[in-house]
Amino acid sequence: MDQSLIDILIHSNPKEISKLYYLHRSAFFNFGKKYGVDQDTMADIYQDAFVVLRKQAIQGKLEVVNSSLKTYLFGIGKRMIFNHYKQHKNTVSLEPKLHIANDNIEKITFDEPVDLSVEQTLLRTFFNKLGKRCQEMLILFYYRGLTVEEIAQKEGYDNTNVVSSQKSRCIKQLRAMINPPKQ
Repeated sequence: MDQSLIDILIHSNPKEISKLYYLHRSAFFNFGKKYGVDQDTMADIYQDAFVVLRKQAIQGKLEVVNSSLKTYLFGIGKRMIFNHYKQHKNTVSLEPKLHIANDNIEKITFDEPVDLSVEQTLLRTFFNKLGKRCQEMLILFYYRGLTVEEIAQKEGYDNTNVVSSQKSRCIKQLRAMINPPKQ
């Protein structure tokens, strides 16, 4: 992440923080429309996501983030939208389909090109060589943040042990491709 943006978040200049706050606000509201979230709720979620972002900057947790500020902020917000629907699923008539396992997996796009580290390049290369089932399992767990229980329910597994075993096998297979055993 751009160090100058992290510095703005940390050093509390109210005008600069305000500019940064409003920089992606309207795009975030448009992002929330596809999940059917009303404007008032989106305003609350955006504010909470920005507070989390600032808190992480102050704690030094953004130093290792390789995505843009916008991408990271939207990731926080998406998780908050998901949590909002989890908490209010009895009062919401149409639950959004945030995590549909059978749909095509969306591609992640970044605002600015990012130079990948050697490890990230290896991971992307070998991840693409995994079978479709393993790719879906790892994306559901690590990227989309579903729990083992949620994956079992969405994918129709009998119990969570099957999901855990499959996830472990997929990770083991990925590790073996990246670091093949020496003979």
